[in-house]
Amino acid sequence: MKIVREFENYTENSPKVLSLGMFDGVHLGHISIINLLKSAAKEKNLETALLSFWPHPRKVFNPNDDLKLLNTLDEKLYLLEKANLDVVFLKSFDENFRNLTGEEFVKQILVEKLNVKHIIIGHDHVFGKNKSGNFELLQKLSQELDFEVQQLDAVKEGDFNISSTKIRNCLTNGNISGANKMLGYHYSVSGKVIDGKKLGRTIGYPTANIEVDELKLLPKKGAYIVEVEVKNNFFKGMLSIGTNPTVNGDKLTVEVYILDFNQDIYGEEITVKFRDFLHEEIKFESLEKLIERLDEDKKLTENFKF
Repeated sequence: MKIVREFENYTENSPKVLSLGMFDGVHLGHISIINLLKSAAKEKNLETALLSFWPHPRKVFNPNDDLKLLNTLDEKLYLLEKANLDVVFLKSFDENFRNLTGEEFVKQILVEKLNVKHIIIGHDHVFGKNKSGNFELLQKLSQELDFEVQQLDAVKEGDFNISSTKIRNCLTNGNISGANKMLGYHYSVSGKVIDGKKLGRTIGYPTANIEVDELKLLPKKGAYIVEVEVKNNFFKGMLSIGTNPTVNGDKLTVEVYILDFNQDIYGEEITVKFRDFLHEEIKFESLEKLIERLDEDKKLTENFKF
């Protein structure tokens, strides 16, 4: 997969089938669009392309927006590469770009710059200044500018349309299974193992403190059953997101206790995949009560079918 960061100097003229959007999470709805891209590309001998944005446009419009994302940029590109796309365009949402009307964007960027011959968009996608671009505009311009346009119906999980927003809501409510169903994979968090207060080792539960990208969405505070990837090996783990209220902590941490593991992994990059929610963050009346609950959580984790 070719990654084109900005496209001011992009000169390749291969005809493309393209979709556009943030594609945060690269969830099952996004995969449905990508599968349509690949079908159209095969049928019409086109290159599959995606136009996405980084940073998120909401951060550009409002730098103080506390929006957290399902994917870091590296995670999103990894998932898109797994989906076997030919090229991904990453565009920053600068002043010139944000002021393009929907019609200017289609003519100047999609047709003249990128040579798009077939456009596929999601059921509710809008683009351009003041959201002036939509499926109806694309239909109107398609004959004049010689491209085809296709709109995908909403992809559902049960009775709900799949969306990045709904997945974020599931995660912030601790609904891991709901989020994972819509994603089509297990939600994960990666980061470097850093020094912590080392309190866990004093009670028989040494944890690895994970330094998480500040833009990455963390699920609800609480305890989780996770699968931990360390140096391409996989282990069961218990993960805590919270402030350690039992010992009067005040800083949000992400800590994982890895079962049947005793290696020194400070400085290593590890990944935790969320499998199930154990319980909300609890302030225990004593360390003894905390240890009792950790023992219960460990049994649940050991018995969990991965």
